[in-house]
Amino acid sequence: MGLPGINIIFTKKAAQAINSGAEGIVALLLKDESVSSGVKYYSLKSIVDMPAELNDANQKWIKDALLGVPSEIKLVVLNNEGANYTEGLSYLETIIYNVLTIPNVISGDVSTVAAWAKSQRESGKRFLTVLPSCTADHEAVVNFTTTGIVVGENTYTATQFVARIAGLIAGLPLTVAPTYQVLSEVDDVPHLTKTVADTAVDKGEFILYHDGEKVKVARGVSSLTTLIESKPSEYQKIKLIRIYDKIATDIERTIEDNYIGKIQNSYPNKLLLISAINAYLESLEQQNILDSGKNYAEIDLVSQKTYLKSVGQDVDAMSEQELKEANTGSNVFIKINVKALDAIEDVSITIIL
Repeated sequence: MGLPGINIIFTKKAAQAINSGAEGIVALLLKDESVSSGVKYYSLKSIVDMPAELNDANQKWIKDALLGVPSEIKLVVLNNEGANYTEGLSYLETIIYNVLTIPNVISGDVSTVAAWAKSQRESGKRFLTVLPSCTADHEAVVNFTTTGIVVGENTYTATQFVARIAGLIAGLPLTVAPTYQVLSEVDDVPHLTKTVADTAVDKGEFILYHDGEKVKVARGVSSLTTLIESKPSEYQKIKLIRIYDKIATDIERTIEDNYIGKIQNSYPNKLLLISAINAYLESLEQQNILDSGKNYAEIDLVSQKTYLKSVGQDVDAMSEQELKEANTGSNVFIKINVKALDAIEDVSITIIL
């Protein structure tokens, strides 16, 4: 009788979705002389948790990330003399976070980290990685390219400002896009014409833009520029990627924790699971995270039919209902249709005199 409890878990996860900033976890991979060998791990909820032993530069990166008000910052710290980030990346595979960055990463390591981030997403670990000047052409990577960022008396490069961008992205609720988010502490950035800014965004660059009064994010895009059937234009929008990541993660973890190995694989139990998923999606619709009436889960008849054929069943002689009710061993085939709501970003106004 354990399955109905999944409804409660899904309901709680859906209720938390609107305040996803309360779930947005930033991971920072750092190097510091306080670590003699191996990896040292810290978890910070606020500035009061700052590790005093870290050097001033690393503390500055942490403070930058906290400006975005993420729920937590996870620090993975390596020895300052380490040749690369391999040990830290391996550790990052074992913890959970939503946005990763490496402040002050050297240019020679950027492509290595990007390749690792892509492989992680392809294997099912979903997070965004903010990297400086990285044309990864992939939804896993945010390509931050603005340099010459003036804050008070200091001027920063993209490499020195990635922690601020990671914190900004992680701290936003799912109903809000990074587009046009103002960075109030930034006094100036290189002034770009609209044409130049548009060209950069079209190339998958996440840039800061001075609108004549203030500095803001031009558009919240990933580095993806090459669109294919499995990666449509939605994967170019950070807001939409975060929504799809949360939904996939919530469903997968809930099933893993409360369904797999615990529930008999009968047709009624499959329907109960599908019903729970549909209730979760409906709750996200009510919070205006998903487009109303376009989100549902159902038995994946195509995959189920393929499986049944592979085990020797004569599927051509079966009705659709018989296919749905057929014994599929330990396999459950579910298809989920999801359509997230984007933010208002492009407005056309006609003034008639």
